[in-house]
Amino acid sequence: MMVAIVGGSGAGKTWLAGQLAAELGAKAAVIRQDDFYRDLSGLSWEQRVRVNFDHPRSIEWPLLERVLNAIRSGGHPLLPEYDFATHCRTARRRPWRYCRVVICEGLWLLRRPSLRRLFDLRIYVDCPSALRLQRRIERDMRERGRTRESVLRQYRRDVLPMHRRFVEPQRRWADVVFRSTGKPSPC
Repeated sequence: MMVAIVGGSGAGKTWLAGQLAAELGAKAAVIRQDDFYRDLSGLSWEQRVRVNFDHPRSIEWPLLERVLNAIRSGGHPLLPEYDFATHCRTARRRPWRYCRVVICEGLWLLRRPSLRRLFDLRIYVDCPSALRLQRRIERDMRERGRTRESVLRQYRRDVLPMHRRFVEPQRRWADVVFRSTGKPSPC
């Protein structure tokens, strides 16, 4: 069974995927769409930081589709790993191990009909913008060495417009919509 978990940045996709995987134990594994960001090692640092990572073109879609199709047909592809600190893929490849439930989480998994058809269950995580922003600030400062100001600037310039244009419309293809009830703290 293949499950897609879609929602905005900071909506709780990774948390939900982790909770489901923990509950299912060895029967489940998680694939992160984030690991399929295009490798930008051929660009200078200045060019990399100007890339809009909140636009779907930042994903290497043919690779993601090949991997998911291979898994669906019982194959054992190697999964890439992305490093957000450098905006490059790492040299490590994680071998896929067979499991009964494949949980795939990401921003745009339901946009492409060819991918959408692969999933047996499609979940959309709906979360208020203020809470998504709060979570993004906390995560990016803690895990990615970003400043609050740089996260706010990127959120206004890229994240929010791309969410409205590309993420939110996927709700219509979801089988289930989860509404986040967390309360944002003052930013």
